[in-house]
Amino acid sequence: MGRDERKGVWKSGRGKGRVTPKGRQFTDEALADVQALLDGRPRRRDLLIEFLHLIQDKYGHLSAAHLRALAEVMRLSMAEVYEVASFYAHFDIVKEGEVPPPALTIRVCDSLSCELAGAQELKSALEEGLDPARVRVLRAPCMGRCDTAPVLELGHNHIDHATPAKVQAAIAADATHVVLPEYQPLAEYRAAGGYNVLADLRKSGDWEAVQDKLLESGLRGLGGAGFPSGKKWGFVRANPGTRYLAVNGDEGEPGTFKDRYYLEREPHTFLEGMLIAAWAVEADTCFIYMRDEYPAVLEILRREIAALEEAVIIEPGFVDLRRGAGAYICGEESAMIESIEGKRGLPRHRPPYVAQVGIFDRPTLVHNVETLHWVARVCREGPECLNAHEKNERIGLRSYSISGRVANPGVYLLHAGSTITDAIEAAGGMAEGHRFKAYQPGGPSSGLLPASMDDIPLDFDTLQPHGSFIGSAAVVVLSDQDSARDAALNMLRFFEDESCGQCTPCRVGCEKAVKLMQADHWNQPLLEELCTAMADASICGLGQAAPNPIRLTIKHFPEEL
Repeated sequence: MGRDERKGVWKSGRGKGRVTPKGRQFTDEALADVQALLDGRPRRRDLLIEFLHLIQDKYGHLSAAHLRALAEVMRLSMAEVYEVASFYAHFDIVKEGEVPPPALTIRVCDSLSCELAGAQELKSALEEGLDPARVRVLRAPCMGRCDTAPVLELGHNHIDHATPAKVQAAIAADATHVVLPEYQPLAEYRAAGGYNVLADLRKSGDWEAVQDKLLESGLRGLGGAGFPSGKKWGFVRANPGTRYLAVNGDEGEPGTFKDRYYLEREPHTFLEGMLIAAWAVEADTCFIYMRDEYPAVLEILRREIAALEEAVIIEPGFVDLRRGAGAYICGEESAMIESIEGKRGLPRHRPPYVAQVGIFDRPTLVHNVETLHWVARVCREGPECLNAHEKNERIGLRSYSISGRVANPGVYLLHAGSTITDAIEAAGGMAEGHRFKAYQPGGPSSGLLPASMDDIPLDFDTLQPHGSFIGSAAVVVLSDQDSARDAALNMLRFFEDESCGQCTPCRVGCEKAVKLMQADHWNQPLLEELCTAMADASICGLGQAAPNPIRLTIKHFPEEL
């Protein structure tokens, strides 16, 4: 607009009237849909992922219209909502003009145990035998059911020892919903003395005495890091103000299913341990972050948390159950906290540590599910339930998830000093027709060790001298019919898919490693150079441990390369 020759008269530029703000607009229909789903729920920023689940569950996908309407309801930018929705594998974003996915999705697990059991052949058979317009078949990372490989998820129903015939029968019967196993409910747990210890501690307990009992028992974090459990309590309590407790139930390390094993049988042992830890650090809220691949566990916890509230053991809202959305990286504690806050699961730089700056920037105690299971048992049975067990100069017990080429895969509670020979024996020996060749002692992050190294205790600190570690005690056994090279490639493909992409060494390193490992002959000097960069410069444990399968395969199985 400019001034013309006539004094005091301004030219009017030729413009267009605008009835809406710039950018993508929401529709009244989509806004009504979202408002109906969120009815009665607080519009808190940290609930964004929960709200995305509501839309995904209701409509089978996240349309651009619904994402825009959700952004409007929550007073967030569309970019912020989109970046979160696009980060997680279990959200299907459908843009304008795109065709929504079929109503039914099959996710076929392709982790190492399932691949050994024929997952790739199963996926191919399903793709050939099913109508893609009606059923979508996807690959998926570990579902925590390695003892019944191969496994797939039909809707929210897991099919163990899956075959095309089983899938066709389940589709015909509309068996797409979660099936709950038999478990110990609150009434049975209380009848056996459950929550008596918690009641006594709340009445006249000394948190430092409980901490000393845990330290005496030798209990260490059982999510993989192995930090002495009791010591965390003092770190968190040393910080004034509001404190939180977060349970890491994102059991995503392939080959691991011990947490699911306990939660699907005796959830209240874990819940009492959690409430004891919350009492010890005076937590305002307990957040349970449970992976979306465990729909049965999520439903059990919903029911039993409600039962605890009804029994006035906890106040309504004291335990906040959060549902993951398919991101392995959220097993890293700071990435999990980001996800609890409704954000992308990107690991934080440390320091500060989560014990000082955790959920909502407040001191946060983070424990693994099995760790809290043992907190309850130590408080009830005394430290002797762990420290009275000794083998190979190692103290305590470990829950080993054992799968692969063994006769009876499953979770086995063994002495912490047990070797791979003991683990295979506990699982009924090698499967018929198979001879022991190699093993993964603690998930893909631990790499592969040869059968000749069968006398090493599978415990904390014993495997590090050999370039490995126990991690989550996810033991996968390989036989003479398997290729160590192919197993290592399976592990690196997993890391490539699950890298959050935040740091270049991990994001690019995993992708380049997969390409190099697919060659007929491995370029070992170049792979070692790549491994060094990844291990030294990655932000979190994913990129730092991803080289282990490469290095150990080069070291112990050079004849395959």
